[in-house]
Amino acid sequence: MIAEWNIRACSAQCAACHRPFDDGERLTSRLLFTPEGYLREDYCRACWPNRPDPDTGLSDWSAVWHAPAPPPPEPLKKETAESLLRELMETDQTDQRNAIFILAVMLERRRILVEKDIQTLPDGTRVRIYEHKKTGESFVIPDPQLKLAEIATVELEVMSLLGIPPPGTKPPPQSPSSPQPSNHQTIEPSNHSEAPK
Repeated sequence: MIAEWNIRACSAQCAACHRPFDDGERLTSRLLFTPEGYLREDYCRACWPNRPDPDTGLSDWSAVWHAPAPPPPEPLKKETAESLLRELMETDQTDQRNAIFILAVMLERRRILVEKDIQTLPDGTRVRIYEHKKTGESFVIPDPQLKLAEIATVELEVMSLLGIPPPGTKPPPQSPSSPQPSNHQTIEPSNHSEAPK
C-alpha cells in the first residue's frame, strides 16, 4: 500500500467546537491514520480533553495558531492604449465606437497597428482594417467619421480612461524623493476621418 504523505496545515478552527482560533492561541494537534490517508485534527485547549477516540491518534503535540498574513494588494494594472482597445472591443458596446477608433489611431501613430485597407459597407459605413505589427492580428475598426470638434471631445474621454491628465491640468505634487517624469503622454488631434488614405 502506498502511503499518502500529504498532511494538511493547521486548521483555522477547532475540530470539535468549530470555534475559530485566535491569533497566538495555544492548541493541541493530533495525527490520525484513516482509510483515506493521514488526517490532522486541531483542538482548542477546552475541547482537547473531550476529543473523540482519545487513544487512536498516531501522534499529538502542542502548537500555536498564527493568523495568516493578509495577501499583499495586487499592483494596479496600468492601462495602455492597446489593452484598453482590446477591452473595449470585447465589450462590443456601440457607445464606445468613437473611443475605439481614436485608440486605433493612437496605436497606428506608434507603429503598433498598420492600416491595411479601407472598406465601405453597403450601408455607407467606412471600415478601417488594421494589422498588429507584432502578432499579425487583424483589427476591424468602423470609422465614425468624426468632425474635428468631436475628435477633441473623444480624445479627452480616452485620456481619462487611460489615466492621463487633460492638457493644462497641474500634476499632483510629488515628494522630493519621487523621480520626476521625463515626459508626458499626449494625444494629438487626428484627421483620419477627414479623408481616407
